[in-house]
Amino acid sequence: MITFSEQEQAVLDEALNILRKHINNNDVFKSPETTKNYLCIKMAGIEREQFNVLFLDNQNRLIDDVTMFEGTIDACSVYPRVIVQKALELNASSMIIYHQHPSGNPEPSQADRRITRRLSGALNLVDIRVLDHFIVGGDSVVSVAERGWI
Repeated sequence: MITFSEQEQAVLDEALNILRKHINNNDVFKSPETTKNYLCIKMAGIEREQFNVLFLDNQNRLIDDVTMFEGTIDACSVYPRVIVQKALELNASSMIIYHQHPSGNPEPSQADRRITRRLSGALNLVDIRVLDHFIVGGDSVVSVAERGWI
């Protein structure tokens, strides 16, 4: 677990504000590297697993960034039905899913790979693409798509 001083947290908050300004200009999610930077800053210091979704429109512009589920220090239950419902509600065309490993190790587990396949299959049924699943661990991020698992 990482604990930040007030000053460090203020710096992280300011960095997130800068990235959010660029999100509004649709600059952040144009490359995997800038997406990874955004996710590292956003997930810094979170002590329990969170499973989040970047809902995107048909031009891959951000509609919403939603924390869908929260778990424990080493697990988080994910319900595909809830994500499909939210995607339909937001009229999303695609999405990027992401979560963090509080342990600091971003290596995808078998459960991570399984939920990626389940979500991709469920969302394909309603013509919504999962573009990637990022796992954040400390200052490292692993892309499931870059590994060829999507």
